[in-house]
Amino acid sequence: MGISHRASMHGTDLILLSRYLTEALWGITLSEMRPVLTCPRCDSVVREPSIWTSAYHCEQHGGVLPLRSGLSPSQEGLDGVLQGAEVPVWLPWPLPPGWLVTGFAVAGDDRTGTRGCSVALSGPNPVGEGPAEMMLISEEPGVGLGARFAGLGGPDPGSQFAKGPPAGSVEFANHEFPVWNVEARDRAAFAGEVSGNWLWLVLWPDTAGMLMVEPLQLRDLRDPGQDLDLPFGAPSPQLPG
Repeated sequence: MGISHRASMHGTDLILLSRYLTEALWGITLSEMRPVLTCPRCDSVVREPSIWTSAYHCEQHGGVLPLRSGLSPSQEGLDGVLQGAEVPVWLPWPLPPGWLVTGFAVAGDDRTGTRGCSVALSGPNPVGEGPAEMMLISEEPGVGLGARFAGLGGPDPGSQFAKGPPAGSVEFANHEFPVWNVEARDRAAFAGEVSGNWLWLVLWPDTAGMLMVEPLQLRDLRDPGQDLDLPFGAPSPQLPG
């Protein structure tokens, strides 16, 4: 009886230990799956809201909209972008020959909705110098996502923006919108305004800016009735994280 009783207790302990380890590992897995939220203007991890404030906080830039960049280049990832998008989700369509959709990043939370959105694309450089990357950003003024990709310090294009003639244009809904060159290192950057939101186009390397020689036709993927068969590729190296 004593031996049998000890064996039974040992088996119960093993069951309890197994259950404890399973719950612990499940908690670790959930923690790892939780997206890391960063500042849209830099790589810093933001501090989450507290009982004192409803805003996310960056140590360098203060209150910001949190950036989430772990959305996969897939239809599922796009669906996540479209949910709660308060700004256009731009896509050049038709895509330049050989180009693929290679990821997304969004700035905002459940309370604010998406106030800044980036769509990444990859393809051949139009001047034949290897691969190229493009980022299309739509954002409300002050978010800072476009300036981040352009390598600028401030949240917007700056005081010298649009001082000269436009460098190109985009077309949307049968209307043409001018874009101006933004001074940037090792990349080509353009910015303009569509319906009160900033539109940024940032391309790597700078020679890929030749894609802007002709007006770029854009679609807002939020618009209903679009049945586009989007080609997806590997995640863009230009996306944060």
